[in-house]
Amino acid sequence: MAVPKSKITSSRRGMRRSHDRLPGATYIEDQDSGELRRPHHIDLKTGKYRGRQVLEPQDD
Repeated sequence: MAVPKSKITSSRRGMRRSHDRLPGATYIEDQDSGELRRPHHIDLKTGKYRGRQVLEPQDD
């Protein structure tokens, strides 16, 4: 059986796992409305995507 030669400390284990987290969601400011939206997604408030009207604008 494989047996570790020495104990891995919690600090070293934590440093190794520091990059395993999920990244946070990215938001950008829309050029037309100034609202935050996800990149490569339709702006639901205006209904536009890349300058084209795709959906009807929402009334809020």
